[in-house]
Amino acid sequence: MAKPNYAFEKRQRELEKKRKKEEKTQRKGPAPLRDDGTPAPADDSPPPTQP
Repeated sequence: MAKPNYAFEKRQRELEKKRKKEEKTQRKGPAPLRDDGTPAPADDSPPPTQP
């Protein structure tokens, strides 16, 4: 009986997760821009303040 190739299986799972994440971001549309023209962060947290 052949040994299972766990590294291959793990890589396939990682690729599937990445593909699903990319599809989700494409469905959401382009990222909104901030006042300075740079893309806003993906999460809803406010940007860090500088002292």
